[in-house]
Amino acid sequence: MVKTENLSFQYQQGQETFNFPDLNLNANENLLILGKSGIGKTTFLHLLAGLLKPSGGKIALNETNINDFSPSKLDAFRGEQIGIVFQKKHAIQALTVIENLKARQYFSKSKIDESFINSLLEELDLLALKNRKPQQLSEGQLQRLGIAMAVIHKPKVIFADEPTSSLDDENCEAVIKLLKSQADNYKANLIVITHDQRIQSFFQNTIEL
Repeated sequence: MVKTENLSFQYQQGQETFNFPDLNLNANENLLILGKSGIGKTTFLHLLAGLLKPSGGKIALNETNINDFSPSKLDAFRGEQIGIVFQKKHAIQALTVIENLKARQYFSKSKIDESFINSLLEELDLLALKNRKPQQLSEGQLQRLGIAMAVIHKPKVIFADEPTSSLDDENCEAVIKLLKSQADNYKANLIVITHDQRIQSFFQNTIEL
């Protein structure tokens, strides 16, 4: 469940205030948020994921008001309950694919489950590459690794920031289907924020900023 009320954000006093629409997603519902560059899409995602603190309004994830959390409690909640597919790749360059996923499980306080990691890598067509480091992967393989890192701890909410904007039509469709299937697997909400109009047909719920 994802719910927001009267959410706003201002980077510095005197600068433009971003005001965002109210959200009310039930369990397992997905949402596409469309908007042009500079409209505040990534800011909205960072607020929803607890990476920024709102200037006003409320954010509730799974009936938990995250505004009330201390920084340490928010970090713990995010690590356990939230998965984020970032626009820029966030894999640790010194670790292999499988080591990155083990580290993600460890930091989310999940049991390190190599069997589950291998099954996820197989589903994402990365199993043969599990001992490679990120710099040895193609752009498409890095994209799928980013999805794996976002879902390896079985989060309840998955956020994706511009996951398809640099992809051709075939890979664009493949990535969205992967994200939706992974959200279905874990009965998680999926929220995709993008300017990419091609993926609108994959979502029943769409809002424009």
